[in-house]
Amino acid sequence: MPLQTCMTATLQCVPFGMTPSALIVIPKGTPVMVNGLLAATIMDFAPTVNILPFGMCSSIANPTVAAATAAASGVLTPMPCVPVTTPWSPGALKVKIGVFPALTNTSVCNCAWGGVIKITAPGQFTVNVT
Repeated sequence: MPLQTCMTATLQCVPFGMTPSALIVIPKGTPVMVNGLLAATIMDFAPTVNILPFGMCSSIANPTVAAATAAASGVLTPMPCVPVTTPWSPGALKVKIGVFPALTNTSVCNCAWGGVIKITAPGQFTVNVT
């Protein structure tokens, strides 16, 4: 059963991010709390605002990685991650925060450089949503 995702959830970019990251939820309107933490929606996807970098990126689709790899005569050269993301999908089917579906631990977010951002720990473990 999906769990509501909230501030401090742990994220991972598969397969290109080298380190885990955290989800940051910025309060909008009347904040919704889950166990004392801000609850997230599918719209909490802004790079470096909501989704922090994943250390180094190893995707050759990332222009900085491609340039560094070319400069290293074709040897894959990871570069600092700066994600370029889309909204999370799918969100909760029945739970909305404001007008947007709540973010659940089964939601994923795509990066323009080819990675899939997954929620590895939702930030809390007691509130189920569907």
